[in-house]
Amino acid sequence: MIPRKQRRCSNLRQYDRGIEHEAFARIGVRSRSGIALLLAAVMVSAPLGGCIFPEEESTANASSLSVSPEVLEAGVFQQVELSANAAMSVYVPYLVIDPVTGYVQNSTVIDLSSGSSVTLELLAPPRVDSVLLMVGERGREHWPARDASESWMSWLVRGGDAGKDGNGVMRVAHDENSTLDTVNHSSERGGRVSAKAVDSLRPQTTGLDQGGAHSSGLLHGKIVYDRLHEITDPSLALDVDGRSGYWDRWAGQGNPAYEDAAQYLISELDSFGLEVMTHRFEFTDIFNIQNPEAYNVCAYKWGSETPNEWLVFGAHFDIAPPANAVILDPHTTGSRTYGTRVGAYDNTAGTSMVLETAKVLAGFESRRTMVFCLWSGEEGGKRGSDYWTEYYVKEDHPEVTVTNYINLDMAGVNWPGGGGAPHGDPDPQIDEDGYPKDSEVWPMRVYIGPGPNHDRLDQPGMVGLSQWIGGDALGLEEQMGTLVGLNYTADTWKTDVWMDMDRPEIIVYEDTTARSDHASFQDNLGTVTVGFGGLVDGYWCYHQTCDTLDEMEDWMDTTGKDYGEENSGVSNLVNSLDMITWWALMTFFHCDEKPVLNAIATTG
Repeated sequence: MIPRKQRRCSNLRQYDRGIEHEAFARIGVRSRSGIALLLAAVMVSAPLGGCIFPEEESTANASSLSVSPEVLEAGVFQQVELSANAAMSVYVPYLVIDPVTGYVQNSTVIDLSSGSSVTLELLAPPRVDSVLLMVGERGREHWPARDASESWMSWLVRGGDAGKDGNGVMRVAHDENSTLDTVNHSSERGGRVSAKAVDSLRPQTTGLDQGGAHSSGLLHGKIVYDRLHEITDPSLALDVDGRSGYWDRWAGQGNPAYEDAAQYLISELDSFGLEVMTHRFEFTDIFNIQNPEAYNVCAYKWGSETPNEWLVFGAHFDIAPPANAVILDPHTTGSRTYGTRVGAYDNTAGTSMVLETAKVLAGFESRRTMVFCLWSGEEGGKRGSDYWTEYYVKEDHPEVTVTNYINLDMAGVNWPGGGGAPHGDPDPQIDEDGYPKDSEVWPMRVYIGPGPNHDRLDQPGMVGLSQWIGGDALGLEEQMGTLVGLNYTADTWKTDVWMDMDRPEIIVYEDTTARSDHASFQDNLGTVTVGFGGLVDGYWCYHQTCDTLDEMEDWMDTTGKDYGEENSGVSNLVNSLDMITWWALMTFFHCDEKPVLNAIATTG
């Protein structure tokens, strides 16, 4: 197991790994525990070696590079100064902001002469406690890189800094309108580098039981939780600012509660400085009466470089309408009906994440147009997103290309909590296909498409990007598994692969069913989509009146359980919301720089 918190004793926070990973190979270490023990020994001995055998100042290595501040703040863009005591190039494999354009880019390579320094605006990843910089000879073009699904620390432990195998990147020179060089994938790795580790720390703004571990940063789970709490709070049932509309917000037929909810969303998005548009679509029935079919709320920030290429964030804000006039609580009746009133999980959670992400991204320059949409009519057949993609984009604006779509639907009730049916489940038996019920941690889903084939990856670019973000920046290397149904039947492949992989807590896969709004983008526009969600049918309160914030917290509570770590429901829920929202945000940054286009469309 790769240690999640690796401590470095050297004041310089550096070590040269050439001798150490050769020793690993000689010893023949294969177990995670063995690697961890050896890594600990290396880190303890590193500063001693530096004191006894000081390196030449003229050598381009980690000891020749100083970083200020010595401890970075995780989860924010910050000024980081790199100072060199030797001529060198430095590969910075993290999100940085170009000071000329204001655009966010993934990675840069910079050149430094001896005695010089440079300041970068760098994002220290939000959910890990260190960053890793690579040092090579000045002017270096090719660099080794980690595998998509592993962390930089795991890459270092396996000897990735030797540059002998694995992946590579190459420097791409900046253009006349920018300052920082970028990188592209490469088959060449350029040989050995010297690695420098720098600690990072995420401040805590509230108690751990209230989600304090994920309560700070550019974006964080606590602020998403607070938004979710605000718009589901029963004490706000009076019609104040339209918030009462979040109760009984069933789409269609001019429902006043739905209209109120829309006004609340419009007001919030407008306050972020975005251009808000409402998109209504109606149909005329056989009696010549116009009926509202969809009422979407979308907010736009126009791109500075290619404004006709759109990146879209979306979540539906309607809830499941009642099947009859009486909506009963299944906790009371012991049986499930259909329909909800609050819809905390489905889909106020997703709505809250879109709102908070829009609030953050409104302050960034982007190459492409940002669009944040709250859809109507998802529960009635994805009507809102279907009309918007088919008519507003495809028919009314044929000049527009939607490059990528990010969907947030039913997210939060999953790892690191997510099991136990706190109020009991009248059907506690394991599903016939083996999916978990009461006593297990439920996986979080990262679903990608279009993926019509269950036995191969149709969109390797988006799968790889999701792995790249999750494996390192989000600290999910040990929890994450990618599902491909080769040699499995089409009807149960996802469950079968998941169980055979010992049930990874985070599953990345290509969705062959597409039950939410991402289907509209795939079907109508051929857009590559990625979505984030937790339980669906296994959640006892799915489409029920008990779909409340309290229920979500109960499901996520792991105190006294025989799985997971002992944490309150609020703490685990904040953790989950933090993980998902950061994953979506970082995907957005990456796709603004380099959209992930439909591999099926390009290959035929």
